Amino acid sequence: MAAAPVLPVVSTYRLQMRGDGMTFDDALALLPYLDDLGVSHLYLSPVLTAVTGSTHGYDVTDPTAVSAELGGPEGFSRLSAAARARGMGLIVDIVPNHVGVERPEQNPWWWDVLTHGRESRFGSFFDIDWDLDPDGRIVLPVLGSDADADALTVDGEVLRLGDRVWPIRPGTGAGTAAEVHARQAYRLAGWRSGSCGYRRFFSITSLAAVRQEDPDVFDASHAEIGRWFRAGLVDGLRVDHIDGLTDPAGYLARLRELTGPDAWIVAEKILAADEPLEPRLPIAGTTGYDVLREIGGLFVDPDGVEPLTELARETRCDTRELKAEAARGTLSSELARLGRAIVRTTGTDDPALPEAIAQLLSRVGGYRTDYRVLAPVLPEAISETISAAPELTSAVQLIATALDQPEPASRLQQLCGAVTAKAVEDTLFYRDARLVSLNEVGGTPERFGMSTGEFHQRAVARARDWPATMVTLSTHDTKRSEDVRSRITALSQCADLWAGRVRRWNTVCVPPDEGTGLFLWQNIIGVWPVSGEVDDALRERLHAYTEKAVREAELHTDWEQPDREFERAVRDWIDALLDGPVANEVTALVGQLDEAARCNAVAQKLLALTVPGVPDVYQGTELFDDSLVDPDNRRPVDFALRQTELDTLSHPKIRVVAGALRSRRERPATYLSGDYTPVVADGPAADHVIAFLRGTEVLVVVPRWTLKLDESACAETTIPLPDGDWSDRLTGRTWSGTVTADVLFAELPGALLEKARV
Repeated sequence: MAAAPVLPVVSTYRLQMRGDGMTFDDALALLPYLDDLGVSHLYLSPVLTAVTGSTHGYDVTDPTAVSAELGGPEGFSRLSAAARARGMGLIVDIVPNHVGVERPEQNPWWWDVLTHGRESRFGSFFDIDWDLDPDGRIVLPVLGSDADADALTVDGEVLRLGDRVWPIRPGTGAGTAAEVHARQAYRLAGWRSGSCGYRRFFSITSLAAVRQEDPDVFDASHAEIGRWFRAGLVDGLRVDHIDGLTDPAGYLARLRELTGPDAWIVAEKILAADEPLEPRLPIAGTTGYDVLREIGGLFVDPDGVEPLTELARETRCDTRELKAEAARGTLSSELARLGRAIVRTTGTDDPALPEAIAQLLSRVGGYRTDYRVLAPVLPEAISETISAAPELTSAVQLIATALDQPEPASRLQQLCGAVTAKAVEDTLFYRDARLVSLNEVGGTPERFGMSTGEFHQRAVARARDWPATMVTLSTHDTKRSEDVRSRITALSQCADLWAGRVRRWNTVCVPPDEGTGLFLWQNIIGVWPVSGEVDDALRERLHAYTEKAVREAELHTDWEQPDREFERAVRDWIDALLDGPVANEVTALVGQLDEAARCNAVAQKLLALTVPGVPDVYQGTELFDDSLVDPDNRRPVDFALRQTELDTLSHPKIRVVAGALRSRRERPATYLSGDYTPVVADGPAADHVIAFLRGTEVLVVVPRWTLKLDESACAETTIPLPDGDWSDRLTGRTWSGTVTADVLFAELPGALLEKARV
């Protein structure tokens, strides 16, 4: 039977699949609602078999089978068929870089490698450092300390430590547990040892890297994915973390061959602010963090830069030093392995080699440099390193010599991505407290906002070069939801007021340290209820968030050696804030910000749904959402409430989402291939207005900086409409000629004007 034709991807709606609340049948039940909302494709988080009870699916344990917890292949097929019956399709997130090994007994490939070592038929599937241990054993940093190995017991065919087990090679199970352990293909070690016998996903030891550059590994790990396309079950893929692979471009070429030319493929590729996406990649684009940065930047008021910079002066960080520290510390095992590869390749050792690698990587601005379009980046970093640290010249030249060979070249690139992620996303973004809404995946906090001109030029380029790339505002990885960011961003419009309030509050409710306090104050403002009624659920969420935030910052505590006293002090400070006199003042400030924050939220949502690219709506964000970083953003979504709001269209955000998605569905060519043409407003509030045409039939207009927007100025600011009658999809009102901003924004902070068809 021929596969069903690939459906054009006009929009996506992200669902976080999990066995305890969002199975395939649960998703199937949502189809009527999502269809009515205007969604063209469900976009599912990973659906292959993961660690039992996984709430995210990125810890895949068996890439050859659809998760039974989610409903198995039968449930997957039912969902696909039901979606297609409505003219909808499926996009699925896949994870080629790594698999989950936290529970080795649940991962057949990993279990076999631990059992048989180099002789395992899956030995070549993993990026294992066979030379790390003198006896060629795989070093597994899974124990609390090396001494924990003394508590191992032999339990039939496994070594056991509490509820954790590892395999015993056949014929080696006689004797004491220590004797049996010594005969295995692996060596259990303390996780603080700094040694790991396999490449990890960044520094996460429970995720082991897979060698997709090997055709046999690719074929084995993508057999089920290939079946989806042959059977017409899916229309596209989201590819997780391509920069972790040895050869991202080669991998994507093989994936394109597997899926066929029509599949919509986007890759999680985090671009630096001025980094272009490699044009030769056979994909539709990225997963949208670059557009998130651009849209969010529009709503940052540049007038706030000086007072906010001064307020956060003590929290500003040296990104370069953070990267070097990450290489020397958390990623020291990967650093040492790269060093050994360089020594093997060149036949020369240099005691300064580790520091030279760390300093070189600290001068690379992105995740990796081996895409053709980035050819100048690494030579420039080499030159800068030698200039800044001449004592490292010989070691840096040794690195440069080795990069002609595949192993050191690929390991340098993979370490570069891990260093960037650890230093920037996981550390800097939890320390820098100037305006934390800028501290987002793909973000550039040192750039305070974005001008209208830059935004328009980037949109024009995207329409030309990557018209089907993903556009997003919230994902499972964002540090805080789009709406929380919108409220925090509104602080830039009242920066002096904000700075004064924080300084006063810190004298009444003194934080453990001011830098931590300033960072947390903004997040608290972002989620604070307008009513001021903080319930136990929000209190617990703030406790959980603050613990994660201070550990990620690694200034006073961390994940490896938590400072319980400091963490208790932060928790007590949160409680004192919630229960003390400052709470009323926080409520008052939030009341002043709320209307502007909601305008920001609705306006940026309309932009995300209409600028060049394919928009994704993260689950639940069609209404205002106060989620913080994961796992907070994986909380259950109240879809019954959203169905009620969709039926009435009284909520401004769902009104915009439904209107824009339905417009896209009716006019796919306009949004998928139509030009982007900036429209310039005229009048005293012109800087507050963003307007553009899509093709010749859709005109979008939104306000910004509404906290400072004077009504009379708005009434004197005009937007010229092209010839013809234009009807606002969101309100039903019709205009022609020239219209004033106050009229356009009378009901909603945004207008979606469609040209009447004759």
